[in-house]
Amino acid sequence: MTTKISPFDPVTIGALTLRNRFIKSGANEAMSKGGRPTKALVKHHQALAAGGVGMTTVAYIAVSEVGRTLPNQIWMRPEIVEDLKVLTSAVHAEGGAISAQITHGGSFVTGMHVGQRLMSTVSGFNPAGMMKGNFFTRGMACDDMQQVTSQFVAAAEQARDAGFDAVEIHMGHGYLLNQFISPLNNRRTDEYGGSAENRVRFPAQVLKAVKAAVGEEVAVLAKINVSDGVRRGADQNDAIVTAKALEAAGADMLVLSGGRNVESTWFMFGSNMNRQVVADMLRSQKEWITAFMMGVVAKSEPTITFKEMYFLEYSRAIRKAVSVPLAYLGGVKSLANARQAMDEGFECIVLARALLHEPALVNKFQSGELEASGCDNCNACVAYIYHPDGTRCVHRPENDPALSTPVSLTP
Repeated sequence: MTTKISPFDPVTIGALTLRNRFIKSGANEAMSKGGRPTKALVKHHQALAAGGVGMTTVAYIAVSEVGRTLPNQIWMRPEIVEDLKVLTSAVHAEGGAISAQITHGGSFVTGMHVGQRLMSTVSGFNPAGMMKGNFFTRGMACDDMQQVTSQFVAAAEQARDAGFDAVEIHMGHGYLLNQFISPLNNRRTDEYGGSAENRVRFPAQVLKAVKAAVGEEVAVLAKINVSDGVRRGADQNDAIVTAKALEAAGADMLVLSGGRNVESTWFMFGSNMNRQVVADMLRSQKEWITAFMMGVVAKSEPTITFKEMYFLEYSRAIRKAVSVPLAYLGGVKSLANARQAMDEGFECIVLARALLHEPALVNKFQSGELEASGCDNCNACVAYIYHPDGTRCVHRPENDPALSTPVSLTP
């Protein structure tokens, strides 16, 4: 008789063992200033660890300054390692593990004007850059790929030195590595374009290099799309090819997400964005052009109704195709959902909105205080990535603006 796996059981992922199988998803916190972590970011992730998650993920740490999408985002460099140690130590003090999500925006830079053509798969017009005047891209040459690979390796090494237990290479949602995987961006005619196998070649090379550099000391994860969710984008079959290539490259676990930041946020979140809240927030921050563009995008979206476990069918197909550990993400709202994910053969469960609503959700699941999250999937929390105090659930108290200073300024 096979013993059922509980989401509260420990799990080993590469060089890392987690106390349970609940992971806080990487979701932009907007809790950094000048590329450094703030006291608010420390409090945010410490609360999640105290609330019981096995591992929390620090979202979007760029591997280079030009790899940012928003001006205050952290970019990895030696001079912030000590600041990041404050963050990792706070999480470890609560018994949790912590992962650094490392990535590069490529042509997807929405929050600042860069002043040069942005790197992507091919040269051409850049719709994602219209909001800040980043109108054109340039196709990456082999030297560019080598440079970016080196930047990912250096970022992973610095994350290790800062005390992170894992690095998660973001290959989804329209960022640089996803621009290679997705036919929405990748129109190359060389060995990095065309077939799904060719399109994942560069992302797999990046992961293999990171794994060789730090894989004996930290877990190496990759976040991928199960589908882009739009016509002419990468589909489920492409995702299976991607998963197989990353398994062969040495990934310790794949985090299964979906959708693109511009073309299909509704698919990513399993429900429509609260565009009015986003627009109001942007206008309050004098981001007029961004607010206008979001309104334009909203009019093209289909209207959908949220359902729990909305990526399950896509993720099942990937589970059947590979043996590498997989983390299920997408519409986990209850303990029953988490148990179902275990029964379906996924090693971990990844949540974001439910944990913003209740940081102690895992502890409350385990104690029996709660069986389901009270998150109503309004998606208003997403608007707060543009707020100077950082993201939050709108049903919870506001963040303390006094914590919006870098940890390096702590007396």
